[in-house]
Amino acid sequence: MSELIKHECGIAIVRLLKPLSYYQEKYGSVLWGFNKLFLLMEKQHNRGQDGAGIGAVKLGMPPGEAYMFRERDNSRNPISKVISKQLKLYNDLLERNIIVPEFPWTVKEHWPFGAEVLIGHLRYGTSGGYDKAVCQPYFRKSPWPTRNLMLAGNFNMTNVDQLNERLIGRGAHPIFDTDTQTVLEEIGYHLDEEHTRLYHELRDRNVPNDEIAGTISQKLEPADILAEASRDWDGGYAFGGLIGNGDAFLLRDPHGIRPAYFFQDDEVVAMASERVALMTIFEKTADEVNEVRPGHAVVVKNTGEFYEKQVMVPLERRSCSFERIYFSRGNDPEIYAERKALGGALADQVIEAVHGDISHSVFSFVPNTAEIAYYGLVDEMRRRCRQHYVDDILQAQEEGRLDRDAIERILADKWLRMEKIAHKDIKLRTFISQEKNRVQMASHVYDITYGVVEPEDYLVVVDDSIVRGTTLKRSIIRILSKTNPKKIIIASTAPQIRYPDCYGIDMSELGKFIAFQAAVELNRESGNEAILQEIYAECVSELEKPAEEVRNCVKRLYEPFTDEQISAKIAQLVTPKKNGWKGEVQVLYQTIDNLHASCPLNSGDWYFTGDYPTPGGMAVVNRAYIYYYEKKEGRSY
Repeated sequence: MSELIKHECGIAIVRLLKPLSYYQEKYGSVLWGFNKLFLLMEKQHNRGQDGAGIGAVKLGMPPGEAYMFRERDNSRNPISKVISKQLKLYNDLLERNIIVPEFPWTVKEHWPFGAEVLIGHLRYGTSGGYDKAVCQPYFRKSPWPTRNLMLAGNFNMTNVDQLNERLIGRGAHPIFDTDTQTVLEEIGYHLDEEHTRLYHELRDRNVPNDEIAGTISQKLEPADILAEASRDWDGGYAFGGLIGNGDAFLLRDPHGIRPAYFFQDDEVVAMASERVALMTIFEKTADEVNEVRPGHAVVVKNTGEFYEKQVMVPLERRSCSFERIYFSRGNDPEIYAERKALGGALADQVIEAVHGDISHSVFSFVPNTAEIAYYGLVDEMRRRCRQHYVDDILQAQEEGRLDRDAIERILADKWLRMEKIAHKDIKLRTFISQEKNRVQMASHVYDITYGVVEPEDYLVVVDDSIVRGTTLKRSIIRILSKTNPKKIIIASTAPQIRYPDCYGIDMSELGKFIAFQAAVELNRESGNEAILQEIYAECVSELEKPAEEVRNCVKRLYEPFTDEQISAKIAQLVTPKKNGWKGEVQVLYQTIDNLHASCPLNSGDWYFTGDYPTPGGMAVVNRAYIYYYEKKEGRSY
């Protein structure tokens, strides 16, 4: 993905199952759990750089002592800032002999994060702005431990307005800042209800007052509360939460759109958005880390009891394929294999684009996130070349002309040329990101390698996805053309992105998608511009229907044209004008069939196909078109 797309947030939870003294004795550090939380967040830093937050619950604190803490930061390098602040406090207390690591109870008593239950969050802002106040975890406070709630999520809800209206109908006064606030209040409402029910039940049974709080904590069932709260949620989500009594949970949506993983041993339960982070930090194998099942919650009670429970009826699995293509770290064994498969699946199109002339083709990739897919394409091309070598050598042998020179000629004819052509200037990218309207400077984000591409060569460059095409036009095509090939072929491992995402990725404005722009241009060029107004009228009408009856009207825009026609128009749109280079640009896209074959367990494809898994998605795509037609900017949900 050569242009920056903000996307999925990250969650990390560490629940220590032993007293702090255990980790001091075994690992030589009372900060073992805190350090694991930091590393778990750092290994997922790709998931959020707009802010970070951590929270903690201390178990068994006496009345009158604080037991729940939170720290957040939205400055540059927020993970380091939020962790460093607490470590600075720890070292200050250490120097003043207020805490003594050899006596872990002093750490627990005096340092906020000397806790057994820890949560972390990495934020990519898709709503609510970028203030520190909207960094997670969110915190709902009460003097009753079992009514305190801390929440961190990786999600977007498509029906926040309806959820807020329900809160208002109960007499609440919700603050309309982010989806998280709405979800926090909804879960909090049912937490309050259950707390109150249990309180009255115990009081009516004449349970002694000093035993009521502990009994409520014991009987409280987070999974049941989540089941009540989530009845009308529409979106893609994974939520991690801590309750003030020490209960912790991680909930996943019924379609499994957002990722969530966990593992348990006799020392710790840990949860995260990415499996490989848990594997690396806790030295676990892939088999030891489990995926949270769609519609389920994993719960750790304050007693240490651990279980997974269904809270919603699981629906058709539609896990986000962009996690596999781009978002999640590629060193996960499954994701690595899938990205290679995505690259290999492009081979037929690439061979056709270079007219089978492998010896005059140079293969490369851009950006770095496309590297694994590039290896997959290269492996598949090598396999096919090897087959050609075998066939040609056997034929030469049968014809009696097999000698060293013949073998050299056969190998040269299909020898794969692989080069590192584009290099991103990270420092320049960082500098530009702090400024606006730096289009000319952005064209220099990439440097190239000169002298390896000849004028008669095809230059094949693998990209993982093409969303808006702006970086291609302003930077990548310009810089690649300086190598002076006869043709530049950009091969995207993702299909054409035609529709907005509303379940976590910040891709909500239709008019910015290069595939959408191409379809609009093709309709205009074919004399069918009236379809734009017709679709607008249909979208307006569609939004008046009940949610479950809404259909995607925007599909009509693409129906008159083949994928190849749209790809050809995209190539025209991203080719810079007045560049001085006389070559040709071709853009290839992954097919939907190959996408699903490469990522068989992650079939979420609504941004490619327009087939949304929830009614809210159908409403969002129609509303996004209305916004486009009315020239209105902003999210359509």
